[in-house]
Amino acid sequence: MKTIAQNKKAYHDYYIEETYEAGLSLRGTEVKSIREGRINLKDSYVVIKDLQAYLMNCHISPYSHGNIMNHDPLRTRKLLLNKKEIFRLLGKSQQKGYSIIPLKVYFKGPYAKIEIGLAKGKREYEKRESIKEREAKKEIERTLQRQ
Repeated sequence: MKTIAQNKKAYHDYYIEETYEAGLSLRGTEVKSIREGRINLKDSYVVIKDLQAYLMNCHISPYSHGNIMNHDPLRTRKLLLNKKEIFRLLGKSQQKGYSIIPLKVYFKGPYAKIEIGLAKGKREYEKRESIKEREAKKEIERTLQRQ
């Protein structure tokens, strides 16, 4: 399993409550571009319409060796999930404060997979607290390594 891209900002801005693995419905040049690592998950999100999950606002750069048949970088991409998972995500995401965001993209064998998370937004003071906790853990690890 080779991780291609991670959404590091998601862990800063949200509490991740559940994670799901989904397949991505891609075109040929998109797969080649992802293999080159030219994907950006920042500011992307998942929407459920007509009992189908779609990845919105995910930027996959055009393939460098492509031609005029290259893909649109910001097109909407379908996610491949089971009906049970879609119903579960739909029910939870309609609650106040919850959203579905992509966490990372990776290849599992020849297939491109995306890990999506059911997330609850953090408030500004909660973000500051999590930064303080992380800094305190780093300081403790440094002192333990010195001894």
